[in-house]
Amino acid sequence: MFVRLFALPLVAAVGLVLSDGAANSADAAAACSGRPAKTVAFKTGELRVYKSRSYACAVAVAKKPGPRRKMSVLIQARGGSPVVDSGKYTRQAGPVTVHALNRCVRASATISGKSGSTGWILC
Repeated sequence: MFVRLFALPLVAAVGLVLSDGAANSADAAAACSGRPAKTVAFKTGELRVYKSRSYACAVAVAKKPGPRRKMSVLIQARGGSPVVDSGKYTRQAGPVTVHALNRCVRASATISGKSGSTGWILC
């Protein structure tokens, strides 16, 4: 009885923690709602921008997940302040979201010193 109540759930939880955390498009898509609007590839990763009816969202996704490294993602609606997520992450920075109903947005991402940006889009 002890094995069923405690040991099996514990083994399952350890398996989830130790499983491979590879970044893929499904992981990033789950982070932002809406449809994909723009993807900018650069040497160390991708900047992905999504658009819903009134919001825009951005995520920076590493090409090769691994040890923690410096990542940042920024999104800004025209006339508004930028929203930034910056830190040391293993696979993605973000999501960051701005209200973008009838406004252009721009986004940029940096992973390990390499970067990509969109310029003004969704106008």
